[in-house]
Amino acid sequence: MPKKRKKQKATMANPSLLVPLDGDKGKIIQVVVETPKGSRNKYAFDEDQKVFALKKVLPAGMAFPYDFGFVPSTLGEDGDPIDVLVLMDEPAFPGVLLKCRIIGIIEGEQGAKKFNERNDRIVAIENENHSFADIQHVDDLGKEFLHELEDFFVNYHELSHEKYRVLGAKGPAAARKRLKIGMRAFKSR
Repeated sequence: MPKKRKKQKATMANPSLLVPLDGDKGKIIQVVVETPKGSRNKYAFDEDQKVFALKKVLPAGMAFPYDFGFVPSTLGEDGDPIDVLVLMDEPAFPGVLLKCRIIGIIEGEQGAKKFNERNDRIVAIENENHSFADIQHVDDLGKEFLHELEDFFVNYHELSHEKYRVLGAKGPAAARKRLKIGMRAFKSR
């Protein structure tokens, strides 16, 4: 008689529960990559199953401009961990933990006017990066570069028939303030 199979438990650790900061008085954050730079596939961490799952596929000609992930142990106003766009030399892969320094935030809101919610994206640079090593503030990226990043998020949301409105881009102090709010929201849930 064959043995009964036991119910299989999740085999992956839960990266959304890692600590959000990596010392250095809050200047270095930990980011879990969900979607790598250049990918048309949008991945997201599935909290229930403890795996990275395919969420959507972008159309031909559209890809993530840089690695996209989240800060663990945070909660944004959209109900998900706080999003981070990570600028670095080479793409990472889903599940990789990066140590990053914050250079700013793209503030935005999504949804219909009556029911819109904030969905900000922190912009950070991987700590061991070479190409962006001298960048300290989102303004250092240049207006055109920053505009392209903002346009990506607007176009990305349009694919899901959602409105996304960029409210502006601010520096590291505003990003750290949003991060602290997200850390408190995570602890109080």
